Amino acid sequence: MRTKIALAGEGGQGVQSVAKILVEAGYEAGKQVLYIPNFGVEQRGGVSIAFCQISDSTIGEPRYSKADIVIALSDRAIERCETYVDENTIFVYDTSVCSITPTFKCKQIIGVDANKIANEQLSARVFNIIILGVLLAATNVLELSDIKNAMELALGKKFDAKPELRELNYKALEMGMNLIKEKAGV
Repeated sequence: MRTKIALAGEGGQGVQSVAKILVEAGYEAGKQVLYIPNFGVEQRGGVSIAFCQISDSTIGEPRYSKADIVIALSDRAIERCETYVDENTIFVYDTSVCSITPTFKCKQIIGVDANKIANEQLSARVFNIIILGVLLAATNVLELSDIKNAMELALGKKFDAKPELRELNYKALEMGMNLIKEKAGV
């Protein structure tokens, strides 16, 4: 099985960080992975897209025209990602950030309040980890333990310096997983 993911948002929202953790988790789990970042020269303020693939077998083509799941974290990301959507795509967007409601013809459109939850219940800094939890539960392509191991590889030094960050990030991951389960019934 091959899962094609497009994750898009504004520069600075952590889109590329989420993608790196995701593909690292897939790699460590013995899957074939591919990650293609796409962003402008702006570190903040431009649309950033991460194209990821995770597969049980060889990935023959690095590019794809339609994604299995698209996650958009801004209005501009919604507009930019329309081209990757078809009737088999699950489209997830953050209703607390986006003012546009997508009307694509796709398998399912799911609105989540990830940014609002991060700001009100945890910390704005873990918004992207909530999105990682959403992605994990929506695709079921990896195990929770795979993601936690990849988070340790990526963030372990920060976790060691401030152990409360580990707990905060793991809680954000769990909240994201529960959020999509509530919304999509997965």
